[in-house]
Amino acid sequence: MRTALEGAIPGIDVIVQKTSERRRRLIVADMDSTMITIECIDELADYAGIKPQIAAVTERAMRGELDFEDALKSRVALLKGLPEAVIEQCLAERVKIMPGARALVRTMRAHGGLAVLVSGGFTRFAEPVGVQIGFDRVVANRLGISDGHLDGTVEGPIVGAATKRETLLSALAERGWSQGDALAVGDGANDIPMIEAAGLGVAYHAKPRTRAAASAGITNGDLTTILYAMGYPRAEWVA
Repeated sequence: MRTALEGAIPGIDVIVQKTSERRRRLIVADMDSTMITIECIDELADYAGIKPQIAAVTERAMRGELDFEDALKSRVALLKGLPEAVIEQCLAERVKIMPGARALVRTMRAHGGLAVLVSGGFTRFAEPVGVQIGFDRVVANRLGISDGHLDGTVEGPIVGAATKRETLLSALAERGWSQGDALAVGDGANDIPMIEAAGLGVAYHAKPRTRAAASAGITNGDLTTILYAMGYPRAEWVA
């Protein structure tokens, strides 16, 4: 049905679901190219003068053509020696919140929801972004830093596809909620497991594999499209 409706109404996002199940209580969201407009590792690479090289790997990883963890390690290794101060510079100059992100997260929280930002990116970006948007929790990777410079490593276990799915399921179990209570939104192949585990899995301006795996897709509108899908009239949005 969704495919037929999308084809019949070009330029309009169509989300098909039962009216009784529209309101979700948990949102688990990806960060890069979902809650913010950029891929942070690509922008760090730009400061190092190697953005085309790293961005090509990022694109392939997000499309599911490369193993995410291996691709992350190889890209971070190329950033070895970049001054730590560049992180704050990149955060200030290039990180922009995705349109509709604040309204989506803050509206869900205002109605008793829980919001978790889970990113294959880095805590140095995800933590301030989480605060700006209004997330309750942030899960992300930690860049290795030594003597004021990136040391080319990622500290600890990598936050990848499995971690994203487990974060969603753990949050539901903690609250005693069902999978139908969860909304997951992302754009890359590493978001597929959490998108498939959620009652409403949204592919946001996503890669083809992610779009195919999701129960809903947004290719035209911004993140407030999800609020309309959940039945929140504009008067109830929290911005």
